[in-house]
Amino acid sequence: MGTTKIKVMCVVGTRPEAIKLAPVIRALREGDDVACEVCFSGQHLDMGLRTLRLFEIEPDHVLETMRPGQTLAWLNARLLGELDNLYEKQKPDWVVVQGDTTTAFAAAQAAFYRRIRVAHVEAGLRTHDRFSPFPEEINRVFISRIADLHFPPTAASAENLRREGAKEETNIITGNTVVDAVVWMKDRLPAEPPAPLPAELNDGLRLALVTCHRRESFGAPLESICEGLLRLVNAVEDLRLVLPVHPNPMVQQVVKSRLAGHPRIVLLEPLDYVPLLWCMYHSVLILTDSGGIQEEAPSFGKPVLILRETTERPEAVHAGFAELIGTDANRIFDRGMHFLSTPAAAASLASRPSPFGDGSAGRLIAESIVKASA
Repeated sequence: MGTTKIKVMCVVGTRPEAIKLAPVIRALREGDDVACEVCFSGQHLDMGLRTLRLFEIEPDHVLETMRPGQTLAWLNARLLGELDNLYEKQKPDWVVVQGDTTTAFAAAQAAFYRRIRVAHVEAGLRTHDRFSPFPEEINRVFISRIADLHFPPTAASAENLRREGAKEETNIITGNTVVDAVVWMKDRLPAEPPAPLPAELNDGLRLALVTCHRRESFGAPLESICEGLLRLVNAVEDLRLVLPVHPNPMVQQVVKSRLAGHPRIVLLEPLDYVPLLWCMYHSVLILTDSGGIQEEAPSFGKPVLILRETTERPEAVHAGFAELIGTDANRIFDRGMHFLSTPAAAASLASRPSPFGDGSAGRLIAESIVKASA
């Protein structure tokens, strides 16, 4: 009679979750002790599915939860009901969630209601400002109150959890799984710009990658970001900006009205993971409000200017890879010019190790879940 396997349900909703849970899913599925299923909530429907498949993962369950114009409350309520039904049918021993999305929060909450143990990947990140980022800061705080196993990526994240009362044996520093994903993808990047990137990105101009999508930046802050970017690209004649524009109308309207038509600003639809990594790898500078990119850029040795007032990833700042500059146009221009006019400052980062780990986080997380189940 065979040994009963540990039933693990990994719940994925967005592209960043797909990237960061892929190494965990692959590690869980490699072991003989675990039956690992993947639920995709559909929060980032097309991008999320494409990203999972990039890592050779096909979800076992796909929920269709998104509706045009939905509120956060509506999405959370729908996810809660759909996931509760799924847990009732599949009866997992563990639910694994990542980060701080609405999907992760609802998945953890639904598991708690059914007394299913929860493992939280990338736990312990904090800005200590409940409205920045919004709603992610509160989502991750609530998940930490529910989780049975916490997997903070760094010592600083583990200390945040310790101060909040997490027991030492449940608080396991792993490094960030995004490093595992970057290591896996790095050798698979093509030499030429992959579609849909235009071939002109290889024409010798210096490249800077820009992403901005945070809710707290909507309105005047995003206008200021665009002003700073325009000043920067107009001042540096051999600079080209690549900006994948988030589909939210609040972002589309401002970015396209301010930046469209400039000969050295390339506005694109949101990029899949391979072209996004290609841009990171070939950039001399990255300007972003994305938490994931703050973690990925050190693996490429790239300087990052963080377009936010706070960051829950201070390790990148302390290690010299990132600066927290906010959304002020003057600050964006000044710090951008600093890095673009002193290439030695950026080049010095190439040999520094990433503060987010060495690429073994997925394996450690899988082993820890098995051990906790014994």
